[in-house]
Amino acid sequence: MPTLNLGILAHVDAGKTSLTERLLFDTGAIARLGSVDAGDTQTDRGELERGRGITIRSAVAPFRLGALRVNLIDTPGHADFAAEVERALGVLDGAVLVLSAVEGVQARTRVLLRALRALALPTLIFVNKIDRMGADPDAVLAALGRRPGVRPVPLNRVRDGRAVPCAPSAEILADGDDALLADFVEGRATPPEAVRAALRAQTAAAAVQPLYFGSAVTGAGVGDLLDGIASLLPPAGPGDGETRGTVFAVERAPSGGRVAYLRLFSGEVRTREHVVFEGGRGGRITGLDIAGAPGGPLTAGNIAAVRGLAEVRVGDRIGPPVRDVPPFPPPSLETIVRARRPADAGRLRAALLGFADEDPLIRARPVPSGATSVLLYGEVQKEVIAARLLAEAGVEAIFEESRIVYAERPAGTGEAVEEMDWRRRVPDFWASVGLRVEPAPRGSGNAFRRETEPGALPHAFDRAIEETVHRTLEQGLRGWPVTDCAVVLTRSGYAAPVSTAGDFRGLTPLILMAALARAGTRVYEPCHAFEAEVPGDALSPVLAALGPLGATAVEPEPGPAGWTIKGEIPAGRAREAEAALPALTRGEGTWWSEPSGERRVTGAPPSRPRTGGDPLDRAAYLRGLSR
Repeated sequence: MPTLNLGILAHVDAGKTSLTERLLFDTGAIARLGSVDAGDTQTDRGELERGRGITIRSAVAPFRLGALRVNLIDTPGHADFAAEVERALGVLDGAVLVLSAVEGVQARTRVLLRALRALALPTLIFVNKIDRMGADPDAVLAALGRRPGVRPVPLNRVRDGRAVPCAPSAEILADGDDALLADFVEGRATPPEAVRAALRAQTAAAAVQPLYFGSAVTGAGVGDLLDGIASLLPPAGPGDGETRGTVFAVERAPSGGRVAYLRLFSGEVRTREHVVFEGGRGGRITGLDIAGAPGGPLTAGNIAAVRGLAEVRVGDRIGPPVRDVPPFPPPSLETIVRARRPADAGRLRAALLGFADEDPLIRARPVPSGATSVLLYGEVQKEVIAARLLAEAGVEAIFEESRIVYAERPAGTGEAVEEMDWRRRVPDFWASVGLRVEPAPRGSGNAFRRETEPGALPHAFDRAIEETVHRTLEQGLRGWPVTDCAVVLTRSGYAAPVSTAGDFRGLTPLILMAALARAGTRVYEPCHAFEAEVPGDALSPVLAALGPLGATAVEPEPGPAGWTIKGEIPAGRAREAEAALPALTRGEGTWWSEPSGERRVTGAPPSRPRTGGDPLDRAAYLRGLSR
C-alpha cells in the first residue's frame, strides 16, 4: 500500500490542530471530532498542549484515503518550537500549509514558506476560517502571490460563505509547461485532463501550490483538500534497498523506556533486529508499532514507534541522509532551573540531564548549589520543561529570568604540554598530555584529532582525553561555550601500572585551557535575521528605532502596501524591536525574526561564571579535585 507522510504546518492559532482533527474525523480515523477549545484533541496529547491549545511535539496520526495510507504529522506552530518543525520537515513527503483567512500571511507563515521552498517539498495550502467575521480570502490569495517563489493555484472559491470547487488555471500552469503555454498563446482550449496532469507534475516538483479555501470547524472545503492530498501529492518512494531512516522524535514510555519515532526511507527493519546509527550507538529493537499498519516489518516510506533502543536520540540516522535539512541554530537563551524543594535538587538535575540525553537540541549542565542550566529557544519552553518535570519526575521547578548565550572561538593557535617527571617529584597526574588549539572553519563545530602514534595509549586513556576535551570546551576563557575549535593531541604518555583514565581526565582540562589561553578567544553574540512590514509613512521612525538596537544590513524594499525592512539584529534586542513596532506603525506593522548566526562582540566581551573547577587556576583546581 502506498504511504504519504504528510505534515500540517501553520503559524500558531491558524487552526492547524483543528484541521488535523477534521481530517481524521472525515476519514473515519476517529469517531468523535476533538476541539482545541475543549482540550480533547487527538494529536495534542500532553496536559500542557491541551491546556494551552498549542502543539509542542510532532505527533503522528494515520488515516486512509482509498488505497493510500496517510501518516499525518501535526507539527508545532509556536515559534519557540521551530526546531521541532525543522526536524519534522526532513521526514515528510508533502505538506499542508494552513493560513487564517482573517489574519492572512503571518510572520511564521513566511518562515515556513521559505523552509518549504528550500527543501522543494510538495505543498498544498489551506486557507482556514472562511466562516469567521473579517475573513478576506481574496486578500490572502493576493498576499500569497506576492511572496517570492509562491505560485498558488486556487482549486475552489468562496461564494456566499461556501467553498465552491473550480478548475485550475491553465494560465498559471502555462508558466511551467510548454504545451499549455502554446495553447494559451494560440488561443486553443486545453483538455482538462492535460491541465490536471500539469498541475500534478508541477505540484510534485514544488513549482506550484494548489490552494483550498475552507473551514476546519464547519468542514467546508475539507473534502476538496482530501481530494488534493490523494491525487496531487506524490507518495513515498521505494528507496534503493539500502536501509536508511531518521529518528525525528523521542518520547518516554510509561515504563520509563524510550520510544523513538523512526521514518524509514529505504530498506526494511524488523523486531529483534540490531540496528546501528551513525556514530556507533544502537541496540536491539524489542518492539515496532507501525503507524496505520497492524504489524509486520517496517518498510520504506513508513513510520514506526520503536522500542528497545536505550541510547536513541532525536536526529539519529540509519545510513546516509536522504534529504539535506539545514542544521538548526543552537538555542540563544539560557535559564537556571531550581527545585522548589531543595531535597528534590538531585531528581531535578537527573531529569533535565535525561531530557538533554534524548534530544541534542536540549542542553543542560550542572551549576553550583544544586541548580541546572538549560538552553532555550523561547520562554514558552519553560512551561513545557516545568510540565515534564512535574509529570515525569514529580519535581516542581523554579526558573530564573532568561539571558543570552554567547559563544567563544579561538583567535589563533596555542599549544601546551605537561610531562610526568616522576624521577624528580611525584606528579600531580600520572599522565603526559600535549594539546594544540587551532581555529576551525565557521560552522564546523569542535573536532579532535591526533598527531601521536596510533596505539600509543591504551584505548581507555585515549578515550578519556577526547571526552574530556569536548566537556572542557563547554566553558571557554570567559565561561561561554567554545565552538569551531580544532584540538590536536600532540603528546601522550603513561606509566604502567600506576596511570589511570582518571589521571588523563584530570590533566586534560589544565593543558587544554592553557593552550586556549595562548591562542586567545573572541566572543560572539547570537543574531536574528528579521523582516518587518510597515506602512509607507512609518519607514523613517522604524529605521530610527532599529539603529540604536544594533540592527545591521538594513535593506528597505518598497511594496504594494508600504515597506519591507530586512536586516540582522542581536538576539537580545529582537523582542525589544518587536515590542516597539506597534507604537511606531499605529498597530499596522508586522515582525518576523529567526536565529541566523552570530557576530563578533566589540568592546569589553561579557563573561559567564564558571561551574566546577577552574583549570585556569591550577591551585584551586587541584584543591577541588582532592575534595
